[in-house]
Amino acid sequence: MLKKKILVVDDEPSISMLIEFNLKLAGYDVRCVDDGEAVFDMLRPFRPDLIVLDLMLPKMDGIQVCRELRKQNNAVPIVMLTALQDVTDKIAGLDNGADDYMTKPFSPQELISRIQAIFRRLQSLPGAAPSSAIDIGRMSVRPDEREVLIDGKLIELTPKEFELLVFLCKHKGKVLSRQQLLHGVWDYHFLGDTRIVDVHISHLRDKIEKNARTPEYIMTVRNVGYKLHGPSALEQTLA
Repeated sequence: MLKKKILVVDDEPSISMLIEFNLKLAGYDVRCVDDGEAVFDMLRPFRPDLIVLDLMLPKMDGIQVCRELRKQNNAVPIVMLTALQDVTDKIAGLDNGADDYMTKPFSPQELISRIQAIFRRLQSLPGAAPSSAIDIGRMSVRPDEREVLIDGKLIELTPKEFELLVFLCKHKGKVLSRQQLLHGVWDYHFLGDTRIVDVHISHLRDKIEKNARTPEYIMTVRNVGYKLHGPSALEQTLA
């Protein structure tokens, strides 16, 4: 079996060496670069299966790299590395298409666990049984085509936003804790940062709800989590 390829992007040699050593020990093919622009030089010759991307980089920072990759419709999974105090930067990373983030300092083993979770999730997609469209109120979710339509209009979602929405749809009416969502969508089998869930829920609401402050689909269940609510026929008529 071919080794999965991981591109590590960090301008701190000690961090790059630590990540590279542990990823190679775990059986991955690893390349390292130390600036944002070099990522695009490596895409064609190396063809990474995943990118570990530091936020603060010379020439082109992590957010810019992430945004440009998604603009090019490159869906390579990205794990963003951020400083512990930069909460807004974590959110910005997720907002621009990062699949996950980790704060420095971090455990190399946890990073490997996150990467393995992403690969497990991706491997499960090709063998999945065909899924028919899920119609809820004004929304139509098409898992096979990876499309979401509201009133017939195509809504642009990031890969992770789409997976979260499909998971909610498949559990329509059921209250899901943030930890259940981390497990089901991110494949975390350990205690993860639930802020990831909250950020993606917020982005989903901005895109699929008429008014994100008074949602008709994704409801918050205080102190528990979220559930997908299908508008009743009366609510749709009144709308």
